[in-house]
Amino acid sequence: METLKKIVSNQYFPAAAVLAAVVLFWAVGLLGGLSLLHNNQPPLTTLTWILFVYGAAVLTPLAGALAAVDLVRRWKRNRAAAAAYAAEEAYAVEEEPAVEEAQTAEAAHAEPVPDQQASPASAPRPGQNATSAAPKKSVKQAGRKQAA
Repeated sequence: METLKKIVSNQYFPAAAVLAAVVLFWAVGLLGGLSLLHNNQPPLTTLTWILFVYGAAVLTPLAGALAAVDLVRRWKRNRAAAAAYAAEEAYAVEEEPAVEEAQTAEAAHAEPVPDQQASPASAPRPGQNATSAAPKKSVKQAGRKQAA
């Protein structure tokens, strides 16, 4: 049951199902699926069957082409994303020792942090929490439109 859930929830499933249905339709048609036309049937049944086959013959190549394009597009996108992820991981592994060395060097050369009690103006007043004592920054950024 879990395997079926994985298959159905796969991103390739809808396009693959359409492509499989198109291939199955044409395989059945090539192997004698139009045998209904050889039997004596009422005219309305024959007309309905002919209209169904005509519609399917026109629409299935279009649906199959769209499904194939979607499958290829998803495959290429996932392959590019995997390559980008692998490159990012390789870059992070190469950069990690350099970052640790830089942090160690910064810690060695850093100036001591002044005591918070030295400046009474920056200390929060009684009844006021520390977050409201900090100056507020504007969320507006230059060059960007803001929603109304």
